[in-house]
Amino acid sequence: MLAELEEKRGKLRQESLAFKDRRSQLNAEASKWAAKRNELNKATKELIDKAQELKKLRDENNKNVAESKKHRDEFNEKTNQLYARIDDIRKKYNLTGDRSIRDLRREIDHLEFRQQTEVLSPDKEKQLVDKIASLHAEFKSRKEQLEKNEELRKLLDEAQALRDEASKHHDDVTKYAELAQEYHDQMIATFKEADQTRAEADAAHKEFVKAQEAADEQHKEFIRTQREVRDFEKVIMGLKKKNKDIKEDRAKEVAKREAEEILTHFRQGEKLNTADLLRLQRAGLV
Repeated sequence: MLAELEEKRGKLRQESLAFKDRRSQLNAEASKWAAKRNELNKATKELIDKAQELKKLRDENNKNVAESKKHRDEFNEKTNQLYARIDDIRKKYNLTGDRSIRDLRREIDHLEFRQQTEVLSPDKEKQLVDKIASLHAEFKSRKEQLEKNEELRKLLDEAQALRDEASKHHDDVTKYAELAQEYHDQMIATFKEADQTRAEADAAHKEFVKAQEAADEQHKEFIRTQREVRDFEKVIMGLKKKNKDIKEDRAKEVAKREAEEILTHFRQGEKLNTADLLRLQRAGLV
C-alpha cells in the first residue's frame, strides 16, 4: 500500500513539473507576443500622428489654394473691368475690328488652361498650340493698334499689370494645389500603413491572449497536481507514523515479555546480569 502511494506521488510530481515547464514556456511566448503587440501599437500611433500632421499640411495648402484663387479672381475681375472700359473706348473711336480684346484674352486663358489640364493626343495638342499662338498674335496686333491711343495705352498697361498679378496668384494656386495633393497622397499611404500595423498588432494580441490562456490552464494543472502531491504526502506520512507506532508497540510487547521472563527467573532464585537489568529498565519494571 505504502509503495503504491509513493509511486503515485512520484508520477504526480513528474506531471506537476511538466505542467510548470509548459507554463513557463507559454508565459515566455505570451511575453514575446505582448512585446511585439506593444511595438506594433507604438508604430501605429506614430504613423497616425504622422498622417495627422500630413493632413494638417494638406489642409493648410488647400487653404492657401483658396486664398490664392480668391486673389487671382479679384485681379482677373479688375482686369476684365479694364478690358471692358478699353472696349467701350475702342467702340467709341471705332478702333480695330469688332471682336473685343477682352474676349480674345478670355479665349486665350481658356485654351491655355485646357492645355495645362487636359490629356490630348499629339495632333490635338498641336492644333491647340497653333490656335493659342494665333490668338496671341491677334491679341498682340490688336493691342499694338490700341496702344497708339494714349488713354488706351495707359489702360492696357494697367490691365497687363493686373493680369501679371493674377498670373502670380494662379502660379501660387498651382503650387499649393500640387503640394496639397502630394500631402494628401502621403497621408492616405500613411493611414493605410497604420491600418496594416494595427491589424498586425491585433493579430499579435490574439496570439498573446491564446498563449496566456494556455499558460493559465497549465498553471491550474500545476496547482492541482501540487495539491494532490501534498495530499499523498499527508497520507504517506500518516501510514509511516502508523507503521512506526506498530513496530514500537511490538518492540515494547516483546521487551515486556522478556522482562517478565527475567523477573520470573529472578523470583526463582536466578541472578540478574547487567543485560537483564537493562531489559527490565526498558520495559519500565525497575
